[in-house]
Amino acid sequence: MIKMYRYSVYLCSLFLLCLISCQTKNMIKPPVAQKKPFQLTNHDTTRIDPYYWLKEREDPEVLEYLKAENNYTENVLKDTEELQEKIYNEIVGRIKQTDMSVPYFSNGYFYYTRYEEGKEYPVYCRKKGSLDAEEEVMLNVNEMAEGFEYFDVGGISVSPDNKMIAYGVDTVSRRIYTLYFKELESGKILDENIPGTIGSASWANDNKTIYYTQKNEQTLRPEKIFRYVLSSGSGSELVYEETDETYYCYVYKSRSRKYLIIASTSTVSDEYQILPADDPQGKFKVFQPRERGLEYSIGHVGDKFYIRTNLDARNFRLMQTSLKATSKENWKEVIPHREDALLEGFINFDRYLVIDERIMGNTNLRIINMDSKEEHNVDFKEKVYSCWISVNPELSSDVLRIGYSSLTTPTTTYDYHMRTREMELMKRQEVIGGHDPDQYRSERLFAIAPDGKEVPVSLVYKKGTPLDGSSPLFLYGYGSYGNTYDPNFNSVRLSLLDRGFVYAIAHVRGSEFLGREWYEDGKLLKKKNTFTDFIACAELLIENNYTQTDKLMIYGASAGGLLIGAVINMRPDLFKGAIAAVPFVDVVTTMLDESIPLTTGEYDEWGDPNEKEYFEYMLSYSPYDNVEAKAYPNLLVTTGFHDSQVQYWEPAKWVAKLRDLKTDDNLLLLYTNMDAGHGGASGRFKQHKETALEYAFLLKLLHKDE
Repeated sequence: MIKMYRYSVYLCSLFLLCLISCQTKNMIKPPVAQKKPFQLTNHDTTRIDPYYWLKEREDPEVLEYLKAENNYTENVLKDTEELQEKIYNEIVGRIKQTDMSVPYFSNGYFYYTRYEEGKEYPVYCRKKGSLDAEEEVMLNVNEMAEGFEYFDVGGISVSPDNKMIAYGVDTVSRRIYTLYFKELESGKILDENIPGTIGSASWANDNKTIYYTQKNEQTLRPEKIFRYVLSSGSGSELVYEETDETYYCYVYKSRSRKYLIIASTSTVSDEYQILPADDPQGKFKVFQPRERGLEYSIGHVGDKFYIRTNLDARNFRLMQTSLKATSKENWKEVIPHREDALLEGFINFDRYLVIDERIMGNTNLRIINMDSKEEHNVDFKEKVYSCWISVNPELSSDVLRIGYSSLTTPTTTYDYHMRTREMELMKRQEVIGGHDPDQYRSERLFAIAPDGKEVPVSLVYKKGTPLDGSSPLFLYGYGSYGNTYDPNFNSVRLSLLDRGFVYAIAHVRGSEFLGREWYEDGKLLKKKNTFTDFIACAELLIENNYTQTDKLMIYGASAGGLLIGAVINMRPDLFKGAIAAVPFVDVVTTMLDESIPLTTGEYDEWGDPNEKEYFEYMLSYSPYDNVEAKAYPNLLVTTGFHDSQVQYWEPAKWVAKLRDLKTDDNLLLLYTNMDAGHGGASGRFKQHKETALEYAFLLKLLHKDE
């Protein structure tokens, strides 16, 4: 009897311990950010921002809050750690460890990038004259990156005599680079270096003079062009300063290697200045003075400049002019404007002109023989695809290097022989473990927006995936700056597709997927079209049984994070889960603060909130300002502490406000990478740790542990 009693007590104690353990696990409480009301008054409107204090980057309380949020996210997702590791290993396992890019020939050398097994960073190499020649390692970034949490090399530029390189290094992820110079024969890195640059330099033809762009330390706006003569001891000489805060400037060298070019660009206007590269001490000449609304870009070949411009051409046209008379009244039309085709770019060769144009969402490459004027299009077999002009440094070549991809076809490099029209396969991205494109299917649908516009949706799924509403769906969106997210292959995505997900891209307004008008209808006072387009795409996918609301996941980054924030305010009932990466969510406050990096240059994209009409419109959709006391979908928000594009405090404030007001018990997680910026972690493997975390979050919502 006594034994029975003791055994009963033991069972009871065990039960209580289990109960306490379970309750403790379920009682993980999220951090609560302290409220410190801060008053903001504009246009007779007063806003109270209780989390404005999170802007104080050096404040220990801010750092403690971000750390607490990271700990909370880690604890909530602790039960997915094995899954995260599994997904990470899947993703990394598909990457070819020892790999090499297709070499390209430039000024007597073949250049290529290779990767070594187990190493995070590239090795930049070249061979003189022949691929059978001895390899020269220009930079081994793996060795350079030792001891750094973040390391990025940008803008490698070789001197005309092939003896030296200039390159930029960023060890913070703030996109501020220090320029270094290395003698290639001896391997010596010069003692002289230049901090505070955009990371690239352009060589004059004397092999000792370089031009570079410096950033404003506070706003990070590229604003000054300097001339620097190596080993002269004379220091840098300012040659141009962009005083208009809505413009950025940079300097580069023409493909012909004949001209140094200073570009000043804004959202709606451009201006270029040119200088013969043989005259490094000369004075730059304005190509065509800036005019508001006049966009153009230039390319040089032979005795002509070619100009892509929107002059009397919404979808752009191509012009040409002589070297001596470059202003717009001297431009002569080469390719006329078309309503059904957006002229996205061009590239000149001595004998050929290649036109990059977008027609009904797909990119078309048009080849024109400049002697015979005969033209043809490069033929691609798939209906939903992406192609682009790759690295083509030699103007005398008859071979066009191009890239190709689709939602089912891995990235492929071709050499297209423009004279014979033969397509030569140079490389197709290898997916380790095997990838059979025939096992996947891609489609394009069209959703109907509230104003009747047809919004394209590209999607891919593995054959056999049920299309009866039972499958989870991952919907991606961006829709800003005219940036078009093409339907490309990504081996990372296979970790979702092979688990039964449908993957879809909403080609919403704000991109140029359907031409320039498609972009203009998704900016300024038409910005809300971006959000309603996305919602229409989500509703279409549900109506057509690709998924259901309780399995619909959405994702957006940067301005795409703004999209996510806006749509979950507008239709929180439509989505099971959302991921907002480095999200631009505090639109009004940010755009009113000219001290924040990259603000003034954005006025022609979002509007200037110093004007009441734009202030009120932006305030009507700004995700942070429109958080309400209601139920929201499960949400994972990621950011980088050193982000130079969208400051970390925007997502931090947003999460704090959502925590305070939302009425549901759904997950709300914030993860701040304290060592990274807008692009996340550096390194080809390390970056996928965050991807694995995101995918595990989605699978947790679906109660899938594999």
